[in-house]
Order: sequence, then C-alpha cells, then structure tokens
Amino acid sequence: MALPKVAYFSMEIALDQSLSTYSGGLGFLAGSHMLSAGYLQLPMVGVTMLWSYGYYDQRIDHNGQVEVAYIRKYYDFLTDLGISTEIDIFGERVKVKAYKVEPELFGSCPVYLLTTDVEGNSDWARSISHRLYDGNEKIRIAQEVVLGVGGVRILQKAGFKFEVIHMNEGHALPAAFELLKQAKGDLEAVKKQTVFTTHTPVAAGNEVHWVDTLMEGGFFQGASRETAVALGGENFSLTVAALKMSRIANAVSQLHGLVSNKMWEHVEGRCPIRAITNAVNLHYWQDTRVKGEKTFSQLLAAKKEMKAQLFKYVANVAGKRFDPDVLTITWARRFADYKRAWLILMDNDRIMKLLNDNKIQIIFAGKFHPDDVMGREMFNKLLNRSHSMKNVVVLPGYELQLSKKLKMGSDIWLNTPLRPFEASGTSGMSANANGTLHLSIFDGWTVEGTFNGINGYSVEYEGLDDDIPWEERHWKDHEYIMNTIENEIIPTYYDNKEEWARMMRQAIRTAEAYFNSDRMVIEYYNRIYRSIAHGDLSENDDGKEKKYINTKPTFDAWKYANIK
Repeated sequence: MALPKVAYFSMEIALDQSLSTYSGGLGFLAGSHMLSAGYLQLPMVGVTMLWSYGYYDQRIDHNGQVEVAYIRKYYDFLTDLGISTEIDIFGERVKVKAYKVEPELFGSCPVYLLTTDVEGNSDWARSISHRLYDGNEKIRIAQEVVLGVGGVRILQKAGFKFEVIHMNEGHALPAAFELLKQAKGDLEAVKKQTVFTTHTPVAAGNEVHWVDTLMEGGFFQGASRETAVALGGENFSLTVAALKMSRIANAVSQLHGLVSNKMWEHVEGRCPIRAITNAVNLHYWQDTRVKGEKTFSQLLAAKKEMKAQLFKYVANVAGKRFDPDVLTITWARRFADYKRAWLILMDNDRIMKLLNDNKIQIIFAGKFHPDDVMGREMFNKLLNRSHSMKNVVVLPGYELQLSKKLKMGSDIWLNTPLRPFEASGTSGMSANANGTLHLSIFDGWTVEGTFNGINGYSVEYEGLDDDIPWEERHWKDHEYIMNTIENEIIPTYYDNKEEWARMMRQAIRTAEAYFNSDRMVIEYYNRIYRSIAHGDLSENDDGKEKKYINTKPTFDAWKYANIK
C-alpha cells in the first residue's frame, strides 16, 4: 500500500542559515524532519512562513549590551510559484503569496513558504510575515491563520493532494478549521486527515487566546463560537483544540509522553498521545572527521582540530584565547529561565577555582524571545560577568553555523533544565554525534540516551521529584553537577584519555544508532501517518498513563497542569 502524502506545517523550519525561517530548537527539529524526508525520498512537503526579518539578529551594541536587530532578508534562490490566496483576517482582506524551496537546494523535501509582505496589502497586512513570533497578539494570531488556512489553500492550488496534515505545535491549528469548513462541519472527516505534535509542558508554549479575539481574526474559518468553545474553551487553548481535532498526537520523548498524557488527561474527547522521541539530521550536524569506526587516537586528534577551529571564532568574537587542551564546557540553547543558564555559576568561589586553575573553559550562547525581559537580563548579566572571568565567554548570534561549531568543538554539552520542563531537547544529540559528551539534568531525551559513565553524565539522585522549593532544587542540582565535573569529568579528561575517547565513541554510536532523524521520520510514517491513513490505532493508545522510570510528578511546577 502506498505511503500517504503528508504536509508538515510548522511556524519555523531551519534548513540552512542562508534562509532565516527559524528561531531555535523547534525550527532545528523541523529542519531535520524535512532533510530526512528528502534524503529518504518520502512523499512529504513542508509548509512554513517566509519571514522578511527572520526571528532577529543578535549582536552586542556599543554599550556592551545585547541588541535585538531587525534586518530585512532577501533571497534569490526561492522558486516563485505564481500562486496566491486571500484570507479575511481581522476584517481585512489579506493576500498570501507562495514560494518554494526546491529539493535540490538543501536536500530536503519540497518546502512551501508563505508571505504577506507583498504589494497590494496594507502596511499592517504586510507586517504579518515580518517577524517570527511577533509579540503583538493580533499579529501572532494573524500569523497562525496565514500558516494554517493559507497553507492548506496554497497546497491545494499547487496540486499537492495531501492525505495527512501534520501540525507541528498548535500554531498551525487554523489548518484544521479550514479543513472543517471544507468538510462542511464534519469533525470526523477532519480527524482522519490531521495529526498533532505537542512539544512542551511549559505553560507559555501552550498558547491561549480569548475565543472572540480569535473569531475576529478568522482563526475558526466560519465555525460558530459554540463549536470553538466546545473544542478549546472560551479562553481558547490551541493545544486542547488540536488534541480534539486530531486523530492522533505525539509527544517528543518517552518521558514527555508520560508527562503529556498526565497533563492533558482531563481533556474529554482528546485523541491518544503516543511518544516519538526527537532526533537530529546527522547528514547535516555530524562532522566527517568522527564518522566511521575511528581509533581512540583519531577521535582525540579530530576533537582537538575541531576545538582549535572553534577557538579561532571565539578569539575573533570575544577577544579571549581558549586552549584546545583544556576541558571545554558549553551551554547553548534558548535563554529561558527554566533552562537555567546560570546554574553552573551559582557558587562563585567553587567555579572560579576551576576556571583560574585552567581546569575548565565555559562557553555560553543562545537567544531569548525579543519580548522576554527576564531572558534578556539573564543574557546581559552573564555577558557582563564573563568580561571579568577567566576562561568564560558569552557568544551572540546563536544560529545554525555557530551551533554546529559549538557541537563540534566542545568536550561537554551542559543541559540544565528545571525538571520536568524539558520535553525533549535535541542539541545534546547533535553534540553527541560529534563526540561531545552530555552532562544533563535527568529530563527529556536524556532519560533515554545519556547513560552515566558509558556515553556521558546525567544528574540523578534520590528525591529527584520530591516537592521542595525551587531555590533548594537549584542548589541541589548545582551541587550534583559540580560534583560530577570535579570528581568524574575532570579526572577522566586529564588522567585517562583512553577512557575519555571510549566515551566519545559511545556518544557517537548512540547518536548514530537512535537519535538520527532518519529513524524519527520513518517512525512517524509507521506509527502516526500510516496509522491515520489506514485507520490503525492498535498500540494500546488509550491515553492512559504508562509507567516509565521513577517519575511521579508532585512538585509545584506542575500545578498549572492540574497534576496531583
């Protein structure tokens, strides 16, 4: 039986740094999905937005503070399809034009890009596709309408006869309402075509808007207020509605599958939530110098070369010269408070001793949402503090190229989320693929892929999920991280190179064996897409909680999810 044709809708997709259609992890994941679908020649297309200014450009201003800069992007390598549609959004007729990324450009499946920044639209309408994740609520809603409604109509005009629409997060939910309109209100017909991926238990990642505001914006495509409220509530939850309008959904790690089923167990009429663990595209992320069965000496030599290349970049950007022979720890990801960039620096005397004795070097990098005051402040505090600290740098401009340099040139990839808020995380997977060992809180994909003393280090201890104050949790996690660095990582790195190389090899093997997006996309086809197309839901997916490891949610961080 032929594989179903799938349309993958995502607000951001990172295919290449030359195409600024992403902000971070969600985009990196979506890009890996598209690249693997192309590599495997599967019948899939992507649908996303063509952002005139991208997310934003991050740089340091003349006062030494981080600056959010919006620079218009121009591209001459996209195919103008000559296709457009018009959508009523907040009482205005908005034209949506389509471009296409051809498969041969980056090796991905075809990807359709939507823009409203075209002649004939008002200034407001043009601004809809200016900035990814615009902080203005009406612009944000309009972006979702363009992605979902515009995406469905553009694909139909382009002649791509999709059998499955994959909504990567709730941003594309208007696609389901467009299908509902075309199906004349038949929700069961919509469910047969729709699947949904939920990516985060963090409240801010599960978007909510007042239902009347969404109706004014054209979000529901003619569906009645009563229908909308029944699906998502008056304070309309995109996640809840997506779970009710899809035939099946998935979480992005096995632990996240447990969390999601518990988190949304109160939602009547929701679809089953399976767990498919995220992965990264190794064809893109893995350096050729570590591929194949390398000897220990070859791995160590390759890592030293990659560190030297990274440190040239560090010297040019930050004015500090790092030593390739010194253990290098990198924290690089989105600057959100729950990810705790500052955790390793909590005990100043303890960390300064390691830095001043040339035992470690630390690199920080990452972006915050432009409207996230706390994230910006966190970045600036770390940046200013780094100037007076030996062996510490904070790098601006965390894009695809810098991310790859860091994953190639680091020894330890540090991951410090407040458990259980890390749904999956993928950066450590591509770091592993380059022989960089993971040091992580026991959360997200770490539960499945970081094996203590075998291919990396995870922070586990009795009472991991006890109900204790957050400040106490921070100090406890910090203590275990520092103990691991001082008592396990540093002695192995400097005094037992053969053991360090063995762990590097196992990190690479783990990434290649399972955390490769080729595996992930095949799993989506077998467990999500084909089960939709052929009506097969035979995996005990009753939505009930399954036992997995020693995770019983109890502490205050989960109260918003009504978890007892």
